[in-house]
Amino acid sequence: MPPPSIVDILRHIAREEPLSSTVRTFRGLTRERLGQLLDEAATRLDPASKAEDRAVAGSPSSAAPAERPASSEPLGRVRVYSDGAARGNPGPAGAGAVVTDPDGQVLARLGRFLGTQTNNTAEYQGLLLGLRHAKSMGAREVDVYADSELLIRQLGGQYQVKSATLKPLFDEARKLLATFARVRLHHIPRAKNGEADEMSNRAIDERM
Repeated sequence: MPPPSIVDILRHIAREEPLSSTVRTFRGLTRERLGQLLDEAATRLDPASKAEDRAVAGSPSSAAPAERPASSEPLGRVRVYSDGAARGNPGPAGAGAVVTDPDGQVLARLGRFLGTQTNNTAEYQGLLLGLRHAKSMGAREVDVYADSELLIRQLGGQYQVKSATLKPLFDEARKLLATFARVRLHHIPRAKNGEADEMSNRAIDERM
């Protein structure tokens, strides 16, 4: 059996080790956030990963439009459908996003395994996954669609962010959204967010 890689070791620590001493040493750091940081470090070190979060070309369902080939031309406006799943809350978690053009044609399906996280953390990570990819494609305007009322209302300013774990993710999301010329936030029923939900669950099942 080959020796474990640094990526394997970091991901094991992120999922399994309590890391109590580290959490006590750094004020404001939670075990959940520390696990997320370790997992992000492992993803950056993974040679199989892209510079950005991994984009996964899923097999479209019969009802879904085919993905459009990548283009070097910047996009005027895109839709980002995002979702997150945590089995156990906290538990094994995944972030998912689907980026489409304004007509609904799929441009990218994205998934990322997060280790052990809460559902709200996974929801924010799904949004960040989609926004980063939209930005890398050159999109200038974005419509965000999510079935998390908490996420949409926090980003829209109706709800405060009281969780110390969510605050850094919220700040990062707001910073990314500010780079687009125009942003629209939409809270949608879960039934209308099926493809992003599928990607978040695939990320858990396949450890994307």
